[in-house]
Amino acid sequence: MAAPAAHAQASWPDQTITLVVPFAPGGPTDAVGRMVAEAMSRDLGVNVVVQNVGGAGGTTGANRVAQARPDGHTILLHNIGMATAAILYRQLPFNPVDSFEHLGLVTATPMVWLARPDFPGQTFADMIRFVRERRDGVNLAHAGLGSASQLCGTLLQASLGVGVTGIAFTGSGPVYPQLIAGRLDIYCDQTTSAASHIRANSVKALAVTTPQPLAQVPGVPTAGQSGLPGFEVTIWHGLYAPKGTPLPVVQRLNQALRFALRDERVVTRLNELASPPEPEARQTPTAHRAHLVAEIARWRPILQAAGQFAD
Repeated sequence: MAAPAAHAQASWPDQTITLVVPFAPGGPTDAVGRMVAEAMSRDLGVNVVVQNVGGAGGTTGANRVAQARPDGHTILLHNIGMATAAILYRQLPFNPVDSFEHLGLVTATPMVWLARPDFPGQTFADMIRFVRERRDGVNLAHAGLGSASQLCGTLLQASLGVGVTGIAFTGSGPVYPQLIAGRLDIYCDQTTSAASHIRANSVKALAVTTPQPLAQVPGVPTAGQSGLPGFEVTIWHGLYAPKGTPLPVVQRLNQALRFALRDERVVTRLNELASPPEPEARQTPTAHRAHLVAEIARWRPILQAAGQFAD
């Protein structure tokens, strides 16, 4: 007779799976989460329901999953903030590397530098001059400490050796009315959020943070082409389960993730957002964990030099 634990794993999943997105609805990570959840539902044969658990730069939702029963029925989709939380939060209640089973990388979203419509310049090189000349007279928006936009802005200041005035918001959405109205100077956002505003010509798109230009934002050069070589930022997303989730369940979740990232509708939509699925070699638990460790090492000196902590 099979042991109860083995039987439970063989029959998994047998109930709804909760996919925690640790940010408010409507943002870039939420958009990715809902696409992935719908496709995983079809592969697993049970509903995968997104639950938004915002707060503390994504750490509230991540901690909820870290503390959840490790049976595979509660999982997490998080972005690059999983790496930077290890530096920004000195009293972090979980360990991004050791408190989770890493299920695979999902997608990497590029970013784009934006300026107010009446910005006195047309290029990223103009923006660099503007920042160097005005320094703390420049209003740089960001969507909260630890957000993708804050990381991009911190990297800019570190690259230029110049400090500017950071204006914090509670997310990406509230930034745009202020940027469009000219009350903010510059903003670095994910292409998933910025694309519609760029198409509407309500903001100026100055540079993308990728090695090559993006077809989804035509005519916009890279930061490297525009005076800041090596300035590259992508907001990667990964899928997690609580530490101790049985290996067969981890493998089944990874299989469902791979199914989702091959789904034609998911692939098409992610490509439209300039955020294609990660290559298959990076969709593995091993590659995911290694990337997380490398990203913590990359961002640690940058964020520590900035001296900004969330606790």
